[in-house]
Amino acid sequence: MLAEENMNAPLADRMRPASVSEFAGQEHLLGDDRPIGRMIAARHAHSMVLWGPPGTGKTTLARLIARHSDARFVTLSAVHAGVKDIREVIEAARSSREIGESTLLFVDEVHRFNKSQQDGFLPHIEDGTFAFIGATTENPSFEINNALLSRLRVYVLKSLDEAAVIKVMQRALSDKERGLGERRLSITDKALQLLARIADGDARRALNMLEIAADLSEEVDGEYHIDESSLQLVAGDHLRRFDKGGDAFYDQISALHKSVRGSSPDGALYWLARMLDGGCDPMYVARRVVRMASEDIGNADPRALQIALDAWQTLERLGSPEGELALAHAVTYLASTSKSNAVYTAWKQALADVKRQPSHPVPMHLRNAPTRLMKELGAARDYRYAHDEPEAYAAGEDYFPDDMQGVRYYQPVDRGLEKKIAERLAHLEELDRQYRERNR
Repeated sequence: MLAEENMNAPLADRMRPASVSEFAGQEHLLGDDRPIGRMIAARHAHSMVLWGPPGTGKTTLARLIARHSDARFVTLSAVHAGVKDIREVIEAARSSREIGESTLLFVDEVHRFNKSQQDGFLPHIEDGTFAFIGATTENPSFEINNALLSRLRVYVLKSLDEAAVIKVMQRALSDKERGLGERRLSITDKALQLLARIADGDARRALNMLEIAADLSEEVDGEYHIDESSLQLVAGDHLRRFDKGGDAFYDQISALHKSVRGSSPDGALYWLARMLDGGCDPMYVARRVVRMASEDIGNADPRALQIALDAWQTLERLGSPEGELALAHAVTYLASTSKSNAVYTAWKQALADVKRQPSHPVPMHLRNAPTRLMKELGAARDYRYAHDEPEAYAAGEDYFPDDMQGVRYYQPVDRGLEKKIAERLAHLEELDRQYRERNR
């Protein structure tokens, strides 16, 4: 039996898999012919990063690797550890190495360490002082220094599917030594499925909720029953996984933006609902929707920008959840209407030219001439007032610096209002051509 102090630990901690056979999910890494499976069979750990959502087994997997490698398992939390802690770990690993004992250093939330702290591990990984395993919920490409990342293999852990989460909970319910097997609990299949769905791929979350449900269960005929109704006390107004500063955040806003760009109003509504249900600030979404209107619709349908701004203003006035309907209104319209990134593309090209080229002087005919001196210097001379010209267009006039003739940024698409704009610009280009022919 477990020691009494261990039995007082949370269920999720007590039920950590003691062997690979107990590990749920991650078959793409742990199969006999898979990378970590082969490494465990070879009983030799290499340095790596385990990247995945919470509750997918990163810490547990690191412990199993250490156990199968006969290595001393040492942990650091990047949230709490300082320079002194890191030095002590390194010195202890050196001492262990001198007596022939290997060390596996596990750094939880490694992305929280700054650049200098991350760089501090490099020489000790390279000389074999310890094998290094970092765990992170953030994209290592952005959060881990290239120098450190180049010395580590990255393994991606996936959220557990509902079947795997149910398997984890069933093991906890039946285990009499570490789990709830001595507590005469009964739970309906529907309640198990509901817990698995609420857990949203997080085994730790599932076990925590199961333990609370067990504590709140009522005795009937010598058994303690857990059903769907009793789970309402545990689940409450459940919020799905939404990391407001991490990959889930950026992945979901990316999915929303791409659904709008791809003209899928249903996809856009789904990702909008996911983000708002997960606790995302609706005002952030409103700002991004305005960006979508300019970036992906532009002049193909100028109404889109106004509708996006109206949704933002409505949200400000009504708040949540009432104002969220206006966001749904906006994203469905943006997804359904004509698309054009012509303005977005033209703007980037113009900015690139301005940054790359020298500061060309404004041509004399385009300069302001508010004073007599400016007029005497030639400012605004030869300027043609467009409203006095046929069709209110000064054919052949050039509005670029002298060293930038013939530049074209804006290329309207053949969709929506931009189709009309393209026709208008083509007509004006023909007037320019005719003017130049006459004035050769």
